[in-house]
Amino acid sequence: MAGTEGRETALLYKRHLSRGRGKLGEMLGGQVEVASAGSWVRTEDGRAYLNCGGYGVFLAGACHPRIVAAVERQLRTHPLATRLLLEPRAAHAAAALARVAPAGLERVHFTNSGAEAVETALKLARTRGHRRILATSGGFHGKTLGALSATGKRLYRDPFTPLLPHTTHVPYGDADALRDALGADASDTVVIVEPVQSEAGVLVPPEGYLKEVAAACAASGAFFVLDEVMTGLGRLGAWWGADREGVTPDVLLVGKALSGGVVPVAAAVATAEAFAAFDRDPFLHTSTFSGAPLAMAAAEAAIEVIEDEGLVERASLLGGRILSLLRSAVTRHCPHLVRDVRGLGLLIGVEFHETGLAGEFLLELLSREVIANHSLNAHTVVRLTPPAVLDEPELDHLGEALDGAFRALARRFPAA
Repeated sequence: MAGTEGRETALLYKRHLSRGRGKLGEMLGGQVEVASAGSWVRTEDGRAYLNCGGYGVFLAGACHPRIVAAVERQLRTHPLATRLLLEPRAAHAAAALARVAPAGLERVHFTNSGAEAVETALKLARTRGHRRILATSGGFHGKTLGALSATGKRLYRDPFTPLLPHTTHVPYGDADALRDALGADASDTVVIVEPVQSEAGVLVPPEGYLKEVAAACAASGAFFVLDEVMTGLGRLGAWWGADREGVTPDVLLVGKALSGGVVPVAAAVATAEAFAAFDRDPFLHTSTFSGAPLAMAAAEAAIEVIEDEGLVERASLLGGRILSLLRSAVTRHCPHLVRDVRGLGLLIGVEFHETGLAGEFLLELLSREVIANHSLNAHTVVRLTPPAVLDEPELDHLGEALDGAFRALARRFPAA
């Protein structure tokens, strides 16, 4: 049960933030998170939860000492910039990001969120004459108006129509459908896809799909945007989904893990050709807090931590082990309840046959001190996005929680 702080927080949520969000928090037990470090989140009552949620932000865990130290140094010296003079932290963070990006992507525009990075990419496409949008069903690119136009879920789109005109969605993973929609001349079109559809329930496309998308864009003259806000910087067990198939988009979008789990930040990383209009006029697309020194300190330190601690390789290793734990537990306890277990690296989805089962599974994990997430565009899917800093005792804790949660579901919903 929630303590005094939990009850007060829920009341304030319902009064000032969102009544629905406050009620949801109460349904989840009214717990209030008050501290985090590494793989753990602590609540008001002193309980510790293994954080396998956070929507992919905590690849390096929470409050990583190196990232926090970099941010603290910046906070004490120069947290925000005048935006008139040159500022070194943004320059160094951009160089670090370009260094680890796929070859050919060397220009960086920093933003405050993944949705803002999508908006940046759409505006870059327009500077090149690409005004039509071709996206995929089930894709998730954010909820600002431009990003929402590309997002492939009517639940979020319909209340805000009309959105950007001339937007088409094709089935994800179907390269033929994409080629047909592009036609021979798509010089007016921007294509935006994800290497893995996360919010759609961790949908992994057929091998070679991205390479076919890139080839179709090149052949038709379309502008290719690869949304790696969730998948980039090691989440898939590779630096980028683009690297898995050797593709270079016109613009690559990055966020989530770029924050280091400390300060929100995202970016659009582009080829020199795609970025040309922003090179000519630095005031064409700006934001007061874009590239803020505090966020830049976090971003540069996050990239260095991922490199120095081998978190990309660690994500690949851990992901394989967690998939094995999940599949073994499902086979033992409830194959009749689970449709599929899938993922790449540390982006993992468990798809149930019914929506209600996904909610029950989340609650069972929570009761065993593990936090996971539902999928916004696939309500039958629970996602796990664990940090790449999990150690062996933490992996054991996760395995026991998964086994116990599936066992509890099997008792409550036995096979016919």
